[in-house]
Amino acid sequence: MGTSTPPVDYPEPDALADAFHVYEVEPDGDTVRYYGEPLVQKDGLVDRIAPLFREAGYHVSIRYETGEHVLVAEERSPGVDGVPWTNIGLFLATVATTLYAGSQWYDLSIESDPASILQAWPFTAAVLGVLAVHEFGHYLTSRYHDVQASLPYFIPIPNLLGTFGAVIRMKDHLPSRKALFDIGVAGPLAGLVVTVLVTAIGVSLPPVTVGPDAIVREVELGYPPLIHLIASFLGEPLTYADPSLMVNPVVIGGWVGAFVTFLNLLPVGQLDGAHVTRALVGERFERFQFVVPAGLFALAIGVFLFGDSRAVGIWLVWAVLALVFSRVGSATPIDRSDVGWQRKAVGLLTLVLGALCFTPVPIVFTG
Repeated sequence: MGTSTPPVDYPEPDALADAFHVYEVEPDGDTVRYYGEPLVQKDGLVDRIAPLFREAGYHVSIRYETGEHVLVAEERSPGVDGVPWTNIGLFLATVATTLYAGSQWYDLSIESDPASILQAWPFTAAVLGVLAVHEFGHYLTSRYHDVQASLPYFIPIPNLLGTFGAVIRMKDHLPSRKALFDIGVAGPLAGLVVTVLVTAIGVSLPPVTVGPDAIVREVELGYPPLIHLIASFLGEPLTYADPSLMVNPVVIGGWVGAFVTFLNLLPVGQLDGAHVTRALVGERFERFQFVVPAGLFALAIGVFLFGDSRAVGIWLVWAVLALVFSRVGSATPIDRSDVGWQRKAVGLLTLVLGALCFTPVPIVFTG
């Protein structure tokens, strides 16, 4: 097969000659496919040629189809194309599930008065507020570094929180360790600011009265040091002697923010902690990310032996997830230059703040 000329602005086949031998170029709608043979290890091929495509405004990936290696170049589009109906739909669904969850924390009788569910809006605003700010911290920093990322996808689920969090998808090569660091650290830091604010508001609000049969009476939350510090600073309690009183559900938003921050800062896979740690230490990151699953398994054993055994399941689940995440791999930046001492200081501060969000028994069910 003869080599044809790719559309304007796409890299010429000759520009790839030291890494990928191209024997055919095939325009395919919004993409261009380069058929050929890798001349270097496949694991490092994309990293080697990505800067060439990125400069031209494209994202490149390698595939193996019907016995042939194919480089697929797609035009990069860092902005939002059209109306993000999926994001909007998931957000509205999560508003509904968090309103329902909040109705249980407020012990509202929505069976007899369905409209009363709207009274749970402070809970919804608190939970979605910390999650949204966290994810938009990533999104806006991605836009700043010209990295293609999606708007947040909220995950609705009919449980006592109403959601399983939110995520953004990055379909792009990270230009540098500095960009990787900034994108990774922006979410936790932005989310922590709102977590502190939400917690301060929540503990300052009056407690709620719940009946003896309320579902939330079967749940005990373990508050991390960050939440305790905020409550102590404001001179407000997190528990009450009167068993009919419970902390205002807005505080649960702060608890969610702290718990999400701790989990996201685990240095494994594609979590924020992995991005931050890899940006700080470079390739050395691969040597110790597998320690995380072992640490979580050890935590589960420690909680079982010396703490509240009802919390063992949480850490066993996250130990398995961390093991899976570690096999997926982490983001690899194109420019491996050092991030500098300023970012290292911010990274250390972020990890310390993440430690303040940890508690060995975050939640247990007593029923």
